[in-house]
Amino acid sequence: MTISVQNNSAALLALQNLNRTTDQLSSVQQEISTTLKVAQPKDNPAVWATAQGQQIDINGLASVSQSLNRATSISDVALSAGQQVSDLLNQIKQDVAAAQDPQLDTTGRQSLNTDFQGLLQRITSTISGAAFDGANLLDGSGGNLNFLATADATQVVTLSAQNLSLSAGIITLSSTGTIGTLQAASAMMAQVDASIANVTSALATIGDQAKLIDAHSTLVQNLSDVLQTGMGDLTDADTAADSARLAALNVQQQLGEQSLNVANSMPSILLSLFR
Repeated sequence: MTISVQNNSAALLALQNLNRTTDQLSSVQQEISTTLKVAQPKDNPAVWATAQGQQIDINGLASVSQSLNRATSISDVALSAGQQVSDLLNQIKQDVAAAQDPQLDTTGRQSLNTDFQGLLQRITSTISGAAFDGANLLDGSGGNLNFLATADATQVVTLSAQNLSLSAGIITLSSTGTIGTLQAASAMMAQVDASIANVTSALATIGDQAKLIDAHSTLVQNLSDVLQTGMGDLTDADTAADSARLAALNVQQQLGEQSLNVANSMPSILLSLFR
């Protein structure tokens, strides 16, 4: 082997090997610190672009889940309040039935009418309190509510408004209604029966839509999980393998440094020939 002062090819080769090892070591350290094998476009442009597309879809589905969760809360509040209204109507029916007793005295009839009026007021207060995040399906303050169904916002799911306010159509009873006389009580029973049937139908409609929203929410969450797993398969680093590579590259770097030191010292051997 020729020893040259002008051109130390051994040192150049050792330096190239050391630089290559250092670059690999830096790459592995980055993967370990970020837990990502593709953290930026230059790592792998095609994989990075695919992962970015999946991340956009995941973010879109997160917005859909948030919208559907709000829909679920609104429907849950409406159904709970609607059930209370249905129970109050059943109590009203008992009062109306009792008020049709021809043997009932004036005091008893007045007592039933007072209870009847109180139940009507409770229906009104229950409906007024059936709001969540500013939305109330039962008080007639707004129309149907739409919620995101897809990440691109091209489709929606709907909760239909059901106005359970007194005299609004579903409940035919009036806030000024009375069962203070036998004739009034007899006429009131048909309205009560119709109101009970209408409320039952309205709550069934909300229940069906709420069930659909729950099923769609589960589908969206499952799809998001699949995309998250797929993106992880593309970009996540194998930390166990990286740890083993890091140990091996540290050894290679130390050997490379020693090899470079040896190569750099070779020209000094020429000096010994002149001593």
